[in-house]
Parts: sequence; C-alpha cells; structure tokens
Amino acid sequence: MTDLIARTTIDKRLAGIVEPLIVSMGFELVRIRLMSGKSTTLQIMAERPDGGIEVDDCAKISTAISAVLDVEDPIAGEYTLEVSSPGIDRPLTRLKDFDNWAGYEARLETSELIDGRKRFKGELRGSEGNEVLIEIPEGIIGLEFDWLTEAKLVLTDELIAEMLKARKAQGFDETEFDDIETDETSKEETT
Repeated sequence: MTDLIARTTIDKRLAGIVEPLIVSMGFELVRIRLMSGKSTTLQIMAERPDGGIEVDDCAKISTAISAVLDVEDPIAGEYTLEVSSPGIDRPLTRLKDFDNWAGYEARLETSELIDGRKRFKGELRGSEGNEVLIEIPEGIIGLEFDWLTEAKLVLTDELIAEMLKARKAQGFDETEFDDIETDETSKEETT
C-alpha cells in the first residue's frame, strides 16, 4: 500500500523513529516530510485518533521528538522541527481519512494516467476495500489507494463551517479572543 504519510526513504526512516513515540503519547502521525531549500525543515503533522490537536499537544510532541532525534541523529546538519495539526485543508494520507471526510471536496493526484488524467477534483464518497471513491462530473469513480501520490481536502465554506461547529462542540469559546479585523472594520475606523 502506498504510504502517503511518509513519501521518501528518509521520511520513512524518520517515521519509523518518531511514530512509536507519537502513538505512545496518544496521537497518530498524519504526515512527515523532510523539506530542504535554503534551510531544512522536518514537518510533522499529528492528531488524536478521534481528530484534532491543541497547540500545547504540539509543543509536548515537539519536545519529546527533539529528545529522540538528538539521540538518533538521523538528519545531517541543522534543521527546524515543526509539529502541527493537519489543518482545515488537511492532507488525506490514510485510507480511513477518505471515510472520515466523505461528503467534502478533495483533490487527488495519481502516479499514472487514468483515462488520460492524473488529477481528480470532486466530492469524496468514502472507500470500498482498497479503493477511494470520488464523485467527479462524469460520475463516481474508484481509485486504488496505491495509485495516489497526493490527496487533500479543498478549503470550502462548508468545510470551514463544519470545523467551527466541531470546535464549539469541544467547548471552544470564541468570545475569549479578540475580534478579527476585516477590511470593512478597518475602513470604518479610519472614516
């Protein structure tokens, strides 16, 4: 089965080191990527098995992973460790993600051409066996999970509304925070 959690050989090696620790802390590894450019960043996305993660949880995971990586030393040179939630327009890296997010819009990319295309955008319809179901304009199609190279939710108003509703159900009180300034409120203040 294709592993969308860890793509490259080094990502898979790093996942082998950090995933047992993340699981022992009560979380799941969603994705791990070692990205280089001007600087090197190890990006780790994690969440609770039932979804969601708090900033304090990310800090605890980061501290624990830092200690393990200092001992194992699998990355040559300096790097920045970044531990975060998958976010609203999250990557879909496990077969269960396609069932959990059925009914939402997603973008999928395959390694090979399928009916002349590699990119598919449509509404997720869950999974059947090892196939991911997605409704595109031509109808509902099944793509083998092994064929996928990239998959993520599309940021839509419906997805944002659902996330806000879930946060409120978890006891998130938006009145504890400052108002969000929009272009309209800043225009009103200047006139």
